[in-house]
Amino acid sequence: MNQEFSNTYDDKVRAEAYDRLEFPGTYYLAYRDLPAIIRKHVSGKKAIDFGCGAGRSTRFLRTMGFDVIGGDISEHMLTFARRRDPDGDYRLIPEGDLGGFEAGIYDLVLSVLAFDNIPTMEKKLLHFQSLKRLLNQSGHIVIVVSSPEVYVNEWTSFSTKEFPQNRTAKSGEKVFVVMLDVEDRRPVEDIFWTGDNYLETFRRAGLVPVDTFKPLGNTTEPYHWVSETTIAPWTIYVLRPRR
Repeated sequence: MNQEFSNTYDDKVRAEAYDRLEFPGTYYLAYRDLPAIIRKHVSGKKAIDFGCGAGRSTRFLRTMGFDVIGGDISEHMLTFARRRDPDGDYRLIPEGDLGGFEAGIYDLVLSVLAFDNIPTMEKKLLHFQSLKRLLNQSGHIVIVVSSPEVYVNEWTSFSTKEFPQNRTAKSGEKVFVVMLDVEDRRPVEDIFWTGDNYLETFRRAGLVPVDTFKPLGNTTEPYHWVSETTIAPWTIYVLRPRR
């Protein structure tokens, strides 16, 4: 379904709030298992962080020893990424245009929550096909996306109770959450996309999911979990090109 959609994070105030986030609460579960997942599937150290935002996931990859480039469509976000990490390599990516990156040389493309903000099957396909072209023969794409359940439950870091319309959303429609870890409580707009729709998107893009993870919180972790111990807020897909 086509409808007007604006990238919530392409906003100076929102970018500044997001810059102060590292790995609090529910976000922690988006990153906790990534080192083990990446070590299992990725052998080299050349990476792109697609949709890097304020650079959190780019810096995360560097701590794992990757030679990484962060790319994003929001100049506001990149301003904060460069300020926090002046030695990093951060590049503006015009929408859907990854022509500034050399094809066929990357071991890993990581994308954390960026696809929540890419509307329509056509645009998702364009991005996945462009990312696929960047991989070398053994390269993988690892993406973290919001599980559909994010939009209908309460979480340590998010609230959805103000948006009952989320419960009837169909793939391609807007859904809304309020972030609880920042002062900016304006609703965040995402695009609802089911697991089956992601699998269809991968198939059309010529990508094969080789692993899927749904991380849950546990009671030994230093967070006051709300739904996280029984419902996975995120889904992590590991993808390779179809051969």
